[in-house]
Amino acid sequence: MRRVFFLLSVLCTVLSAQNQIKIPYTRYVLPNGLNVILHEDHSTPTVSVNTWYHVGSGYEKPGRTGFAHLFEHLMFEGSKHVAEGDFDKLLEAAGGNNNGSTTTDRTNYFEDVPTNALELALYLDSDRMGFLLEAMSPEKVDGQRNVVKNERRQSYENRPYGLAWETLSKNLYPAGHPYSWSVIGSMEDLNAASYEDVVEFFKTYYVPNNASLVIAGDINPQETLKMVEKWFGEIPKGRPVPLLNPVSVKLYEEKIVVLEDKVQLPRLYMAWITPPRFTPGDAEMDLLANILSGGKNSRLYKKLVYELQIAQDVNVMQNSSKIASQFMIIATARSGRSLEELKKVIQEEIEKIKKEAPTQRELQRAVNQFEASFLDGLESPGGFTGKANTLNEYFYYTGNPDYANEDLARYKALSPEDIQTAAQTYLPNDGRVILSIVPKGKIDLAINSKAEGK
Repeated sequence: MRRVFFLLSVLCTVLSAQNQIKIPYTRYVLPNGLNVILHEDHSTPTVSVNTWYHVGSGYEKPGRTGFAHLFEHLMFEGSKHVAEGDFDKLLEAAGGNNNGSTTTDRTNYFEDVPTNALELALYLDSDRMGFLLEAMSPEKVDGQRNVVKNERRQSYENRPYGLAWETLSKNLYPAGHPYSWSVIGSMEDLNAASYEDVVEFFKTYYVPNNASLVIAGDINPQETLKMVEKWFGEIPKGRPVPLLNPVSVKLYEEKIVVLEDKVQLPRLYMAWITPPRFTPGDAEMDLLANILSGGKNSRLYKKLVYELQIAQDVNVMQNSSKIASQFMIIATARSGRSLEELKKVIQEEIEKIKKEAPTQRELQRAVNQFEASFLDGLESPGGFTGKANTLNEYFYYTGNPDYANEDLARYKALSPEDIQTAAQTYLPNDGRVILSIVPKGKIDLAINSKAEGK
């Protein structure tokens, strides 16, 4: 067993004297570059093993997209010492569950298990990190390629409004930008990828020095570290990993796009490029989204759905990512209503925010909702929102796993005027994409003219 080459220990309390949220952790870096983050929590006899590979669809190349999501599937299809199908069988027999997901920025996998099944989860995770290629074959790749292609048909081509996000990405970003293609990839690229292409992608990105492993829950840190060294320590370090290219991008025009689809009701999408995750402006846009559509008393929901009754629903979000974010307004018209009607009201509300700051009460409600949701996610060590994934998320984006207090502080420090300034800065009329998705043959329900002014 190798000795730990580097140790960074952070000892802190969950709740300090100043009521600051803290998630105690200890971080180690193995000789092969694997970052190991341990969080001890004995509230329940469970453990979450959460692995982030620092690769998402944004790391792919034009013409070879969809690889990160393809591996989300392949990583469950068996490795050298784990037969196909045994990954799920062994975990389920031990009372555990697992899942994974892919974004533009990263791919994550987790196993939530009883305390006595921790070593099983580490064994399974380490085998697919170190020995996946020994069990992979062109036939397996083709099989999962077909699964992904079918998933794309179900979730994109054949789902109502399914091509919206892909269409918005293509129009928000210039060709070749890391966020200009969809996470699932295109049919053409999935078909064109050779087995050698897929193997090379794995060798480049699925290596210990491009991963972070968080283990959170009912653990003894010293004993857990020994298990990690036992199962991960001998996996070879990979080559230096190419970084996600931080392309600075700005849209200098208003793009009007129309899609006809097999839908019953027209839907409007308005999208802007906004500041990257955890950078100035990101929290402001997050709170602005809540003020506009966070609950039945929010501005757009109250106006469109209740008062005027011209929309079925409305959602606003700040989709925060590593090198750029997207601010989205999505509204579905009621039967007999056009998207021009919806756009007119939405535009009026945007202009109101630009001219007059929201009230302190609106802002405080948004902050309170964010904090409540944040704290709710930290009640459990596992899953997609628990402490294990949160530690990994903060480590990837900020370099500091215990960034919870700083994260909350950036919301609490904002004033109504900050929200107003963000709207003025990041929601220009001449720098956005407006997408109409309308029923086939109902092009008259779409947006067909550009806005005036900035």
